[in-house]
Amino acid sequence: QVQLVESGGDLVHDGGSLTLSCAAYGFVFQSYTIAWFRQAPGKEREGVAAIRPDNGGTTYSDSVKGRFVISRDDAKNAATLQMTSLKPEDAATYYCAAGVRVPSPLDRGHYGYWGQGTHVSVSA
Repeated sequence: QVQLVESGGDLVHDGGSLTLSCAAYGFVFQSYTIAWFRQAPGKEREGVAAIRPDNGGTTYSDSVKGRFVISRDDAKNAATLQMTSLKPEDAATYYCAAGVRVPSPLDRGHYGYWGQGTHVSVSA
């Protein structure tokens, strides 16, 4: 059974840091592009970071570039999102996603597997 399980969401202060984790089960993790998306209340789900298989190439949205770092550990079937300098506008539910053919890494339409999300709150 395919599963993506996120963890690590929490309430942090403006300027704080947080690391999210994604554990994968039931598919060949090392063959998939892994991405993090987020969705705030009343807003569309947006891609913030993605990491490709093989060469580990990364893509970031402009809103998080320089503050977030995505990584993967294929031996552990896991990925992380390190978030620093958090702002109130980063508050959202964060989702881990996996896709096998992903020409546009931050386009949610390319991802077939999704987790249930973990919530990040940022207090001003």
